[in-house]
Amino acid sequence: MQIYGPSQAHGPQALNAPHAARPARTQPTQATTPVGDQLDISEAAQLAAQVNDLPDVRLDRVAELRAEIASGNYETEARLSGAVDRLLDEIG
Repeated sequence: MQIYGPSQAHGPQALNAPHAARPARTQPTQATTPVGDQLDISEAAQLAAQVNDLPDVRLDRVAELRAEIASGNYETEARLSGAVDRLLDEIG
């Protein structure tokens, strides 16, 4: 290998000329059965996919709660006590 200055570095060269015509290699054809892809989805992944199909808001439950609030049946002493207890637990 000879180097003639910083921009003239020539490494090893192939013995064949770059313009030489090479015959194309052909693969022998064999009668084979077509190979297909297979996808196996776990049960956990199937359940996770079903979660995406659920609506973000359960409109039927919202309607029930609105009706209870409007009628005055939603705010019971037990619910109010539970809410206050959770608030006190969160505050510390």
